Amino acid sequence: MTLQLWTWVLIGITFALYIGIAIWSRANSTKDFYVAGGGISPLANGLATAADWMSAASFISMAGLISFNGYDGSVYLMGWTGGYVLLALLLAPYLRKFGKFTVPDFIGDRYYSNIARTVAVICALIVSFTYVAGQMRGVGLVFSRFLEVDINTGVIIGMIIVLFYAVLGGMKGITYTQVAQYCVLIFAFMVPALFISIQMTGNPIPQLGFGSTGTDGVYLLDKLDGLHKALGFHEYTSGSKSTIDVFFITAALMVGTAGLPHVIVRFFTVKKVSDARKSAGWALLFIAILYTTAPAIAVFSRTNLIETVSNKNYDELPEWFSNWEKTKLIKFTDKNNDGKVQYVANPEINELTVDKDIMVLANPEIAQLPNWVIALVAAGGLAAALSTAAGLLLVISSSVSHDLIKKMINPTISEKGELVAARLSAIVAVVIAGYFGINPPDFVAATVALAFGLAAASFFPAIILGIFHKKMNKEGAIAGMVIGMLTMLFYMLKFKFNWFGGGTKSDWWFGISPEGFGTVAMLLNFTVSIIVAKFTPNPPESVQELVENIRIPSNATKPQVH
Repeated sequence: MTLQLWTWVLIGITFALYIGIAIWSRANSTKDFYVAGGGISPLANGLATAADWMSAASFISMAGLISFNGYDGSVYLMGWTGGYVLLALLLAPYLRKFGKFTVPDFIGDRYYSNIARTVAVICALIVSFTYVAGQMRGVGLVFSRFLEVDINTGVIIGMIIVLFYAVLGGMKGITYTQVAQYCVLIFAFMVPALFISIQMTGNPIPQLGFGSTGTDGVYLLDKLDGLHKALGFHEYTSGSKSTIDVFFITAALMVGTAGLPHVIVRFFTVKKVSDARKSAGWALLFIAILYTTAPAIAVFSRTNLIETVSNKNYDELPEWFSNWEKTKLIKFTDKNNDGKVQYVANPEINELTVDKDIMVLANPEIAQLPNWVIALVAAGGLAAALSTAAGLLLVISSSVSHDLIKKMINPTISEKGELVAARLSAIVAVVIAGYFGINPPDFVAATVALAFGLAAASFFPAIILGIFHKKMNKEGAIAGMVIGMLTMLFYMLKFKFNWFGGGTKSDWWFGISPEGFGTVAMLLNFTVSIIVAKFTPNPPESVQELVENIRIPSNATKPQVH
């Protein structure tokens, strides 16, 4: 079968599976819609959490970032995996014991304030929309190449699919859909990695293959370093970022992970606190499979790209190049009119522009793998993007319907009315997410990295202090969240979008990039929160007792349903 036909068949089968699951597990109550009825098993929740967590940034973009940035790209591996460990050990069990539906729900009740709840809702919306922009762009990327439609049309198709199962099934439908999506995305990620590892090194285990010798007897990483040097790029295995920036980006991604509302809410879907710990362990195992394979795919794809394209005659380039050229995500400009592709570090001479986001998707084609493998990767990329997009849209809709409408605007609303409000909110959220997908601020992983910085700057200190500092009061938490979020937004808009007079890399404060500045904003949040709390009244005794109770180990605490 042709690649086009394979793609339609595999994507059609997986989409039919997702929609079928959504119909089977549709939500009939607000508890089903928000936390899947609180009855998901640890194994299923671990699979769903892994799918929710491994977005288009993980599947499509992370290996591409590492393949171009080499050692510098390792910050994404360290930050995202380390952050998940932090979330699983430090926050998940305590939040599950508190037993709320959403992160703003926790903050509103813990800080006994609707103002705190409102600030948390605004922060959740900003973080979620920034994150979902990357997912929708990922959907558009896959559709634009493999179904031969433009990126905008691809985004719209993705919107319709997500809308169907997110609005119909809520968290219950999303959870079981994400279990299926994890199986699809991990299979799609590993199969080409195994094929290419055998092809290039003879070793079927990619994690070992990329550190082995190739078919020419040269260590693959040494070979790639040599190719980089010859083309004027810095060595693949050495870094160009400053140590302080590497540290701050890694820290921002770690604490941002632990503050992501769409990941945190997953731990509210299990029956008891011990299940939250078990599901975190399962999720970490499932996540590790992809994250330990990504560096190998990065090395394979980078080596293959350079050897296939660099200094070759443009007319003799393989078919995959012209296929991706149609998407405008890879471009050749013959500056010296010699008909050869000059791929070098010097931008004045370089004739090839490659979008980092295509590397995982193009990798099987570059390696000339069978059409069914190439189509499988397309299905996996869509599964990764759609699973996370659905989780984010649920956070957005529940923030509006539960935290704003139910808790503040209309407390007497019926359950049916709240469910309608949640579904309408999801529809509006999908439309806005689609707009951001069509007009994204940057490539997928960079957009997502900014969302982590925003989560680090706003939620992480409020949640940590809310659990471990019983005298943290509403004034401190509100001041910290507002200052942290505004500082991060200012820095991001100034240096990423050239607002407020713009600025170049040399103007970065302390030499820290926008992706790493979330750490600075987080530290500022902590500082402001603690100082303000010192000079304002302590929280009520009932709240302090609640905090003490959260920290007492318990294996069977039922969630409080409001």
